[in-house]
Amino acid sequence: METQRQTPEDNLCEAIRQQAEIQTEEILRRAQEHAAGLIASAEIEADKSRRAVISAAEIEAARRREMILATVPIEVNRERSTQLGALLQAIFEKARHKLVARLDYDYRSCLVALADEALGRMSGDAFVVKLSPGDRVAYGNGLAGEIADRVKHRAGSISFVEDPGITDGGLVVQDAEGRRVWDNRLPQRLERMWPELRRQIAVRTALVAENAATEGET
Repeated sequence: METQRQTPEDNLCEAIRQQAEIQTEEILRRAQEHAAGLIASAEIEADKSRRAVISAAEIEAARRREMILATVPIEVNRERSTQLGALLQAIFEKARHKLVARLDYDYRSCLVALADEALGRMSGDAFVVKLSPGDRVAYGNGLAGEIADRVKHRAGSISFVEDPGITDGGLVVQDAEGRRVWDNRLPQRLERMWPELRRQIAVRTALVAENAATEGET
């Protein structure tokens, strides 16, 4: 069989084809290397971004944790203050009830002492001692005499009248003209004394330190 002879043109075409294949392979190789480089660079950047996000999240978490921890003592003190206030208020209500109900103390002697205290804080020669109608009926002139005997060295004329406005015990003292009045009704007197009593109760029962109780009243 006769072999077809290649012409110079055929040889040129073959050379061009082979060169094209070589160049194509080189282009593909470079493209693959470039793509691999881009992928690696993208992974590095993604890792940096991920680390930055994690770091920012950790910083924010730490900041919030510090904020929460900083508020813990405040919340504890607020809750403790609320509970302390409720406890002291309960003590106040119990003391008020016992005063009004006249429990655990000599009410008659208390009236004499209240009148003595009020008259001792006032100046003048004539005074009016106001009692509740019930006390006036229950103790009569005997109480008036006891009060007069106790304060006679400090006061001149003392008269005793009923006052329907006195409903929870105690008494009111005023001068004859009504210009000076000392309110020694039991609930009102407890209200006046309560801030100091509250402080003393808190300190003596170790509910608060003495300086803290003093600051709390300012």
